[in-house]
Order: sequence, then structure tokens, then C-alpha cells
Amino acid sequence: MAKILEVLARSVWDSRGRPTVEAQVAVKGAGRSAATAVGRAIAPAGASTGSGEAKCIDVRQAVHLINTEVRSSLTGKKLDQESIDRSLIALDGTPDKSRLGGNAIVAVSLACAQAAAAAAKKPLWKHLAGERPVAMPVPQIQIFGGGAHARGRMDVQDLMIICTGAGSFTESLAWTAEVYRAAGARLAKRNALYGVADEGGYWPAFKSNEEALAELTGAISDAGFEPGADVGIALDIAATQLWRGGRYHLALDKRDLSAEQLHAMLLGWIERYPIVSIEDPFAEHDAEAMASFTRTAGGRIQIVGDDFFVTDWKKLQQGKARGACNAVLLKPNQVGTLTETLACWRAAQEAGYGAIVSARSGETEDVSVVHLAVGWGVPQLKVGGFSRSERMAKWNEGIRIEESLGGNKLPYPARRLFQRPTG
Repeated sequence: MAKILEVLARSVWDSRGRPTVEAQVAVKGAGRSAATAVGRAIAPAGASTGSGEAKCIDVRQAVHLINTEVRSSLTGKKLDQESIDRSLIALDGTPDKSRLGGNAIVAVSLACAQAAAAAAKKPLWKHLAGERPVAMPVPQIQIFGGGAHARGRMDVQDLMIICTGAGSFTESLAWTAEVYRAAGARLAKRNALYGVADEGGYWPAFKSNEEALAELTGAISDAGFEPGADVGIALDIAATQLWRGGRYHLALDKRDLSAEQLHAMLLGWIERYPIVSIEDPFAEHDAEAMASFTRTAGGRIQIVGDDFFVTDWKKLQQGKARGACNAVLLKPNQVGTLTETLACWRAAQEAGYGAIVSARSGETEDVSVVHLAVGWGVPQLKVGGFSRSERMAKWNEGIRIEESLGGNKLPYPARRLFQRPTG
């Protein structure tokens, strides 16, 4: 097994022009003739964050700690991912990663995985998958951005599409390109296009949140697809951001809703629009509302916990016991290490939950999340919109991986995952 020769960190820049942490790990395999291999990874950052997430610290301090304490602790260790991650957790010594920083820990954890793959002369997805057969994940792609990603221009944070009728990852992207162009044309015609939001979706000017749903449904049709049959809608409500004083505040609609009223509003949307997935429909602490909504709508659509679970397998088990949600978002920087992220995915499988590997609103050219989805067999992938190079780098990496696996000859789970019941 390869051993760690060097650990190095530097400050680099993310998609919002803010500093973040890049870690670099050099390793050498056994034997005198073994070559040195290097892995790098960059920590992303979220704008809409759950209270239970691993805590980021000042980037300069995080870089310093990697270049001193982490380097001293890991140099010479065997490159075993679980052992390395346990060492990082122990070295930090806090329940929320607040001493070393979740941003430092996730960068090092991911860089170690990349280094191990490089030492084995394999792409990361293949290193993670081993001999298991793999399939490509189904993309969720943002068309309209709102909430914390667009300074609250809409209350709903993400309006995304899922190409439920597509036969491959590459075809999903081709269909998305058509819908994205059609949505932009509709906005431009109405003089309602204000630019691009944090994650690459359009920054629109709508008069209500429901108008956004109607416009997205129209864009799907304009692109030549049948809403619901070919292309479905996925929402990220990010409801924790809307919760104040015991009610949910929809500024665009000028409405303050109880949990029961929000429940009814979302059910109405599901009836009127081709919605196949809703993420965080209620606030992270509102477990009873989440469970009630899952009981009512969970047999028809995917209900995803993000802030509600924060990639924590224990929280997922608690949610399962309450009957809350039926899918989980997997964000490595929410929990800190790859080992902990994988534990949440395994807990989701045991619970019969779906899962989505997700990037963050503050992203970089790092494409590791695509490899995690493929290598671990996670059936969905969410990295933002269909513009901005930090997003397109990930979608394009998926195209390369699918091509290397035989292209559209692979089984593709979109129709199976999102076949809405009729009647």
C-alpha cells in the first residue's frame, strides 16, 4: 500500500471570487521503482447551510493547520482512506470539525482519495468502484436560481429539471441544453432576465413563486419535450431559510404560511406541475411537518433531506424512524470526510432511501463529486446549472466517464427512478 510522502495546502479561489482551501497529497507505492503520485482537491462552500454542518474556518488558518499539524500527523502513514479520515477526525477533536475546519478536512480527505487513485493509475471513480459494475447518475440541473443563490429574488432556491425520459447521461445534458435555451428566450421576451445566479441558472424576475413553475413548464414544452413524460421539475425549497418566528415567509408572494399551509401549497403545485422531486420542503427542525408531507406525497415524488440530514448517517436513521423524507443529499463538506459521506450513503441504502451527490453554490474546477457518484453507485448528481465553467467542468467530466464505460450501452436509471404513478 502506498504511503504519504507530503501534505501541502494553498489558498485558491472559488466561483464567487472567495478564497478556499486546496490540499495536495504526494504518495509513493511500495518498492524502490514505485513512482510518486499526487492527488489534489479543493473545498467548496455553501451559501444555504444547515446548522449541523461541519464548520469552516478562516482559509489562512486552515491552510496553516494543514501545512503544520495535518502534515506532521499524516506523513508516513499508509494511504488507507478510512484510517486517514479517522486520524483527521481525532486530530480535530471537536464534534463539528471547528478546530481544523471542515474546509481543511474535506480538502485533505478528498486529496488522499485522488492520490490513491493516481497511485493505482486509475480514475477516481474506478478506484472507488473496484470490481463492482457502475452506472451513470441522473443529473438534476438548475434552470432558475433563487433564495440564497440569487439574493432572495425568488423564495424557492432552485428550480431544476430532471430528464426523466432520457436514455443516457449525455442525452440528459443535450435535452437540458434545449430547455435552458428555451427558458432564457422566454425570460428575455418578457424582459425578466436579470443575469445568472450563483449556480449557473438564470436569475429571473417573476411576480410569484408559482409563476416560475409555469414558466419552466412552458420552457420544457417550447424545447419540444412533454412535461412530466420527458422532463420533470425538481425543487429545492431550502425552507430553513424561510423560517422566521414560527412561520414560513414567502417574500415574493407577500405571504406568511404555517407548516400546514405550506404543505397544502406544495401539494397544489404537485397537482398542477410535473414535479418529481422536492428538497427541504420544511425547515431542518420541523421534523413533524417533514414526516407529514412525506406520508402524503412520498408515494408520488422524491422528498429530499439536505439541511435536514446534513450528510449525517445518524440523522438519516432518526429521519427514517420518524418517516421523514425518502432521499438524502450527499455533500462531503457538510460532514468533513469521505468515510463519513460514504457511511451516510450506506445508511440510505439500508433505509431504502434514494440519494444525490451534490456540489455547493461556491464551487471550483474540482470534479471529484462526479467520480464519487459514479464510483459509489449513487443514482443522482446535482452540481448546479448549465452555464459557468465550474458547473460545466463537472457535467463534461460525466460525459467522459460515460464514454469510457461504453456510452449509451450502459443501463440508465432515469425512467425507473421517476416514473410518477398515474390516476
